[in-house]
Amino acid sequence: MDIQTWTYIIVGITFALYIGIAFWSKVGSTSDFYIAGSRVSPLANGMATAADWMSAASFISMAGLIAFMGYDGAVYLMGWTGGYVLLALLLAPYLRKFGKFTVPDFIGDRYYSNWARTVAVICAIIVSFTYVAGQMRGVGVVFARFLEVPIDLGVLIGMAIVFFYAVLGGMKGITYTQVAQYCILIFAYMVPAFFISIQLTGVVLPQIGFGSTLADGSGTYLLQKLNQLNLELGFAEYTSGSKSMIDVFAITFALMVGTAGLPHVIVRFFTVPRVRDARKSVGYALLFIAILYTTAPAIAAFARVNLIETVSTEEYEDVPEWFSNWEQTGLITFTDKNKDGRIKYVADEQQNELNIDRDIMVLANPEIANLPNWIVALVAAGGLAAALSTAAGLLLVISTSISHDLIKKQINPDISEKGELVWARLAAGFAVLVAGYFGINPPGFVAATVALAFGLAAASFFPAIILGIFDKRMNRQGAISGMVIGIVLMLFYMVKYKLGLLGGGTQEDWWFGISPEGFGTVAMFVNLFFSILISRMTMDPPEEVQQMVEDIRSPGKLE
Repeated sequence: MDIQTWTYIIVGITFALYIGIAFWSKVGSTSDFYIAGSRVSPLANGMATAADWMSAASFISMAGLIAFMGYDGAVYLMGWTGGYVLLALLLAPYLRKFGKFTVPDFIGDRYYSNWARTVAVICAIIVSFTYVAGQMRGVGVVFARFLEVPIDLGVLIGMAIVFFYAVLGGMKGITYTQVAQYCILIFAYMVPAFFISIQLTGVVLPQIGFGSTLADGSGTYLLQKLNQLNLELGFAEYTSGSKSMIDVFAITFALMVGTAGLPHVIVRFFTVPRVRDARKSVGYALLFIAILYTTAPAIAAFARVNLIETVSTEEYEDVPEWFSNWEQTGLITFTDKNKDGRIKYVADEQQNELNIDRDIMVLANPEIANLPNWIVALVAAGGLAAALSTAAGLLLVISTSISHDLIKKQINPDISEKGELVWARLAAGFAVLVAGYFGINPPGFVAATVALAFGLAAASFFPAIILGIFDKRMNRQGAISGMVIGIVLMLFYMVKYKLGLLGGGTQEDWWFGISPEGFGTVAMFVNLFFSILISRMTMDPPEEVQQMVEDIRSPGKLE
């Protein structure tokens, strides 16, 4: 069977599974809709958290970025992994002990202020929409190639699927769908990695193949070969970086603290029955995430070697079928500048004739390596699972922020549970429409877009959450001022240097030499500074709030 037929079959089966779970888990209460009734087991929550966490950026884009950026791409790997550890150690058990539905709920109660709650809702919506745009873009890329529909139509199909199971089942439906999606995405990621590792190095495990010699008997290590190929084409050595140290540090740190402030990941720890279950699910999630994250560098190296050896200096008329297929999506373009009919892929922009969208590397990797068609289709299903799982989690955050934190907590406290549920579903529908718009008109590559969301989370939520847990003296004036200053500063930098508005600017104009992806670190420290300064200049929090902070931190009361 051809790739398209396999794709229809495998993707069709996975979609039928998601819809079946949505019907099975249809909810009728706000508790089930927001936090699955806090009845999810730690193992299931660990798998759901891993799927929630590993988005299209992790599955589709991260290995592509590493393949093209080499050593510099490792900032994404280090930042996201470190961030999850930070979240697990510093925040998850304490937030679960607090026992609220959402991050704005925590901030509103901890800072005894509806103003703080409202600011947190606005921040959650901005962060979630920025993040979900990357996910919907990933869905469009997969549909465009494997189902041969325009990217925009692919985004619309993805919107329809997410809308169905998120609105029907809420957190309960999303949780069990994410368990299925984790199984699909990790299987889809690992199977081609095993095959390609054997092809290139003779070693089954890609993590070991990454550091092994090639299977051609030359005795050359894979990374040596990659360095040699890069240098021949005028690129920097694969194992050397071109980013400045301060930018590498800033991006890595922004991704770390941004992770710890992501509302759709934090809310997962409210779905388990007890605090000790939150700890267990963190451990399970870390294990499940590590399987993919330790494989990504190997996938990137395999893809880079195969790509260069397959297309560089080849006659355009003799290119393999996968090249022509991706060309039709517009994600690979060839311009014969010197009219010699050969593909010239070099670092020099004036001479380079080949442009490849970084988001396609993982998806195209099995085709480049000539793997069976069913594996190619399986990777498409895995990419969709990764994008849809995170998109659903983000949409729930947006709908919960509107229905619970705005409608129930502030505008209409007497609203019935049924009325609140209606608002939650309407808000989810609205969120899907906005996410679809940004998916069709994204501000950058999938991972780069997602990196900006992490910067926004770092600039707004992280100081308010960490100080809310560990600083009894932090009050509402400090928290509100810090969140507003942090997110406005980050948005200004994004708009100016990423979107080119407000006068725009080039790399030479970056503040302190830090890119928009890393500026969340600066904005986070500015937030932290003003939060502490203003809190010390104003009144202490009420005594009962300080006692509540003591209770959250008490180890004996975490069980």
